[in-house]
Amino acid sequence: MNSPYSVENFQRPVIDAPNGAEQILLHSCCAPCACEIMSAIKASGIEQTVFFYNPNIHPLEEYELRKKENKRYCEKNDIKFIDADYDTENWFERVKGFEDEPERGERCTLCFSMRFERTALYAFEHGFNLISSTLGISRWKNLEQINRCGVEAASRYSEITYWTFNWRKQGGASRMIEISKDESFYQQEYCGCVYSLRDTNRWRMSQGRPRIKRLIKFYGES
Repeated sequence: MNSPYSVENFQRPVIDAPNGAEQILLHSCCAPCACEIMSAIKASGIEQTVFFYNPNIHPLEEYELRKKENKRYCEKNDIKFIDADYDTENWFERVKGFEDEPERGERCTLCFSMRFERTALYAFEHGFNLISSTLGISRWKNLEQINRCGVEAASRYSEITYWTFNWRKQGGASRMIEISKDESFYQQEYCGCVYSLRDTNRWRMSQGRPRIKRLIKFYGES
């Protein structure tokens, strides 16, 4: 029996953007997190541009694969995709001294802030009044932490709003999984940064599980 959130069955509710905005600059971290949000925005008649700025993702091969998957889904849905610089050295400098912070800790706050500040700057320079991020749909992330960073980044510009919509609700999180399976997206097994990979592998080894092998697992594969 198909899930009520399946590609075939899902009846998507229409959502309204803040202040009646008709377009949005959407920061995206990866295709699995972005797919449902992109689909929801498109179904609601809001024009969107996807902004891929993720200097935290390591190594470079991992970054390129996540970007490729995201770009592929944008092209399939005729959505503009902005490929921002991979200024990884600036990211390492930004989080210096916080290498041993736990997931959802201060290192993540610094990482979110850096990515959203760049998103807000691009929005300001290119006439967007509304921004948001795909990061909040993941159950592994702290939505309050993400929204706080987004609102703070947008507050630098009086005309820009960060949309704090909870994309997990109304079946969003389940729909994300359904689309990812249908598209056979690459299924990343760690947040993206080298410290997340380190800590994930430490935990896996403590549980007698093998270290993460990159670039081989896709949604729908056992």
